[in-house]
Amino acid sequence: MSRRYAADTSVSTDKSIAEVRTTVRRYGATEFAHMESDTQAAITFTMRGRRILFRLTMPDPKSRAFTHTEARRQARTPAAAREAWEQACRSRWRALALVIKAKLEAVEVGIVVFEDEFLANTMPPGASVTFGEAVRESMALAHERGELAPLVPFLQIEGPK
Repeated sequence: MSRRYAADTSVSTDKSIAEVRTTVRRYGATEFAHMESDTQAAITFTMRGRRILFRLTMPDPKSRAFTHTEARRQARTPAAAREAWEQACRSRWRALALVIKAKLEAVEVGIVVFEDEFLANTMPPGASVTFGEAVRESMALAHERGELAPLVPFLQIEGPK
């Protein structure tokens, strides 16, 4: 089994948030905000006239993944459980910093177009959800029903007439 990215990071969540802020500003963001609750966190920024939002579901500190060891499934001390939970939080923030930096660099060098790369995380004007959040359920239903168009619909091979 492979290890998760930044599973052992010592970089604090505050440092990762500051890195995201610095990164998006360097690539041209005109606004930046960070929000947190007990169950989720978010980073939002405005770039190229678009409001971009990344939400993070935060791990539950009461989850068995933190209150018990993985190998022997023995109960951890409260301090060890808190450390395991904090490690998972640090790991998520590092992964988010990596994703945002990779997307912006891919746009910068011309691999992808900004609007395409950030489409799922774009909040349409006046909306409180991202485009991806707005269409996620209907896309899942279409997949369940098998309503997918052919992968390459424009290539229809026809035999001789």
